[in-house]
Amino acid sequence: MADLIPLEFRVLGPLETVVDGRRMDVAGNRQQIVLASLVLDAGKVVSVGRLMTAIYGEQRPASARAQVQICVSGLRRLFTAYGRADAIATRNQGYVLAQAGVAVDLQRYERLIAEARAGSNAGRKEESVERYREALALWRGPALEGLDSGPLRTAANHFAERRLTVNEDCIEYELELGRHREVIAELVGLVAAHPLRERLRGQLMLALYRSGRQAEALEAYRAARRTLIDELGLEPSEWLQHLERSILTSESGLALPLPRETVVSAAPAPETEAVVGEVLAVSDSGPHARSQVSPPRMLPTDIADFTGREQQIEVIDRELARAAENPRQLAVPIMVVTGKLGVGKTTLGVHVAHRLASRYPDGQLFADLHGWKADYVGPMRILERFLRTLGVPGTSIPDGLEERAEMYRGLLSDRRVLVVLDNAGAEEHVLPLLPGSPRTAVIVTSRGRLGGLPGAMHVDIDVLEPRQCIELLSRIAGESRIRAETDASAELTELCGRLPLALRIAGARLAARPHWSVEQLADRLASESRRLDELKHGAMGIRVNIAITYGNISDDARRLFRLLAALDFPVFSGWMCAALLDRSLRDAHDLLDELADAQLVEIAGDEQGPRSQYRFHELIRVFARERLAVEESPQERNAARERVIGGLLFLAEQAHKLLYGDGNRQVHGSGQRWKLPSRATARRLAEPLAWFERERQSIVAAVSQAATIGAVQLCWDLAVTAVTLFESRAYLDDWRSTHRIALDAARQAGDELGQAVVLSSMGALGIVERRFAFARQQLDQAGDLFRAFGEEHGLATVNRNIAYLEQMDGDLPEAVRRYQMALDVLRDIDPVDAAYVLQNMAQIALERGDPDGAKLILAQALEMSRKAGSRRTEAQALHRLGNAHLQAGQPAEAAAVFGEALVAVRDLGDPIGEAYMMHGLGMASLRVGDYVRAKEALTDARVLTETNGDRLVAARVEHGLGELALATHAPREAVAHLYRALTMFRSIQAPAHEERVLSMLTQAYEAAGDLAQSGPVQV
Repeated sequence: MADLIPLEFRVLGPLETVVDGRRMDVAGNRQQIVLASLVLDAGKVVSVGRLMTAIYGEQRPASARAQVQICVSGLRRLFTAYGRADAIATRNQGYVLAQAGVAVDLQRYERLIAEARAGSNAGRKEESVERYREALALWRGPALEGLDSGPLRTAANHFAERRLTVNEDCIEYELELGRHREVIAELVGLVAAHPLRERLRGQLMLALYRSGRQAEALEAYRAARRTLIDELGLEPSEWLQHLERSILTSESGLALPLPRETVVSAAPAPETEAVVGEVLAVSDSGPHARSQVSPPRMLPTDIADFTGREQQIEVIDRELARAAENPRQLAVPIMVVTGKLGVGKTTLGVHVAHRLASRYPDGQLFADLHGWKADYVGPMRILERFLRTLGVPGTSIPDGLEERAEMYRGLLSDRRVLVVLDNAGAEEHVLPLLPGSPRTAVIVTSRGRLGGLPGAMHVDIDVLEPRQCIELLSRIAGESRIRAETDASAELTELCGRLPLALRIAGARLAARPHWSVEQLADRLASESRRLDELKHGAMGIRVNIAITYGNISDDARRLFRLLAALDFPVFSGWMCAALLDRSLRDAHDLLDELADAQLVEIAGDEQGPRSQYRFHELIRVFARERLAVEESPQERNAARERVIGGLLFLAEQAHKLLYGDGNRQVHGSGQRWKLPSRATARRLAEPLAWFERERQSIVAAVSQAATIGAVQLCWDLAVTAVTLFESRAYLDDWRSTHRIALDAARQAGDELGQAVVLSSMGALGIVERRFAFARQQLDQAGDLFRAFGEEHGLATVNRNIAYLEQMDGDLPEAVRRYQMALDVLRDIDPVDAAYVLQNMAQIALERGDPDGAKLILAQALEMSRKAGSRRTEAQALHRLGNAHLQAGQPAEAAAVFGEALVAVRDLGDPIGEAYMMHGLGMASLRVGDYVRAKEALTDARVLTETNGDRLVAARVEHGLGELALATHAPREAVAHLYRALTMFRSIQAPAHEERVLSMLTQAYEAAGDLAQSGPVQV
């Protein structure tokens, strides 16, 4: 045990691993997340499920378990290289980090805190402070900084809260030891970082006072009061107020130790008690006596045509019932209904309140706070209304907000009342209106989530389902009328964006005009420029509702809102906001959050952090486009668009480099890139193909938009760079459509380089689609342009692809000549492309029956790929090498190579590559007679081919399954597989493969005997 190499893990800051004094770099976000999860529970088993959740959250891909295994394998290789192969052990349910020879800064921190508290309990305050300071010195920044994982963020937040409490405890003992001057500077920094922490505020006031700075101590209190009122709508706690009065009068008691806990007393102040007592006395004897006051019934009329929302109603009903039946319930149950404007929050809140009214026999209170309007109603006015409704005479209503809130809470303390607060704009609008007794309940509606309401449960509502839209229209305009025009009615619901307010307006217009057809109204709404004008009826209107919200956000947020409408993207990422405004990511995200809080944009999908994406509701997009046209010049709009397209191109280029290495130097245009900071780029491109997948719709739309605004070089450059995704995921329609747009744009602009690059890429598309004549035509045109332009790199790429066509046509000498021409150019300027050429030359060697020669060529390809850092090219070279081993009769060596390549393609998130590797593993298992494993691998490969669309590997898998069926004496099954393989190989013009299948199909028919009589196969 003593000979173990020491391991040290640091989590109180960015994750660090130190082995025997040397820092060990753990690459990749996922590996770091797995390691951090194991470190936090060092010595305990961490299940695979927990590790999958740590990496992916609740939305796990099918490959999540395999990815965890890959991460653990990678970590083990690292630890083994440093002499600690025992660092991670496998258990039945997961993995465990060794305890022997392992030190974790978090564990040392916890020990020091325990020693500090033990010292303080024994009266050894100086020793306690020493331990506290030693513990706090272990922090190097926010815990686990930079790791994008929900469970790890939760743990880090917990550590941060405990750290702050430890800091406060330490300062408390230092104040008791008379070190008030020494802690002032630290307290000033802590208060600035945590302005709502009253204990820190009090410690600063006391330290200043004891240092002879009474005026500054009082100013510190006033600053605290301003902050608490501005942020929370609350006065400082009784404890802090008492401390201020003591400082003001220089009470001798200030020499005493500061109280350890700063709990805000729930009891009312003596003056308030007197007022409440007076009110109750008047109420008990006068005309407003409580027994004579009817329970308040302030709810608006329920909605007769209320439609849908069954799930949300069930949630609110269940949670409030659970709270009412729980004898341990101490907090007021609060339900917050959130959603965009016009989605029906008020309608749902009022409807649910009516349903639940019988549970609250002492009444229902209702107030519209107008939180997003200029005539916002503050809690002072609402409390006056509520107190009068509860029987308090106007002369007895206190003047102060806190006193009114205390009286209100006192009057509701023994009543069962339901409070509905509609259209809350912020937490401070609501906090003074919350009752104090769990016998009451509160329903709040708001466009924002109001995360600062303690213990609140949130119920989000969105647009209605199509069926519910039809039902709502039927209830307003008449069922027979809506059912008579089903297609027009369905179109009308979509033009209304399935937004309840818009549907109500449309239904009301139809009801008011019985001579209109549904189709007539749908036609009026079809024009985007008139849609918001048409969606108005009486006092109801979509534009006015959006305009109110638009007018209440900041100028910068309004500009971002307008510019987002300049992007014809179905969804957009947060970084695009920074590009639109040409500002920092932090500033742009703050403004985006402002728009999201106002429900002017909504989150699209379940991704979090840098991967989050957003979208407009269609009617809000229409309004944004209106404001864009009025408030932004065409020049400003196009400049903002070009920055976003330039940002997409920059990130696409970086993603391509991560997949193929720096050695793969594509031919690019000179369009202006909008560059993100390196750290932000790395976070977004931690998984390059996943990034491409997230941004695919935006990239396709951006190519079209770049052509529209005349950004030709950005247009063709982005289209060609995106082939990294289109090829790997078989998005052939996207490949084709973006390139047609880019080629047209380049031709109209007379951009010959752009034409050549796009034509060359279209030739590659033709090869993938097995349209070889089309591919040759595109490549010949590209070659002529590259030659005229003097672009050797592009010409070499064209030669490489034409060589492949010659190879497919069976002219191997010409193919080798072309490959050599390409190789002579690419070897020095593009090692990744050169590696591709070598792979194809190795394939020719295999076709000539020379597996040993192929291995020699592939050794060069692997060396080039690894030197260039192209994991993807390396995996493809390994696949060829596996095939060479199979042809050489070395299935065990082939299996090892395919297995190595499989790890790489899974790590890259490449399902097509995974299908090729699983096929190789299946064939290797078949050659050694392991038919069970062969069947498993080939079946897995077949499942992968069903979703990725690569016909070549699909045909190879069917061929392999046919061979397996023959080997296991199932000739009828073999015929079925081989016939499918034959059809596929013919469709992609692969005569060499077709010939091999025909030979095996003959064997299968012979083995099947009478099957041949049941129907000939056309060959």
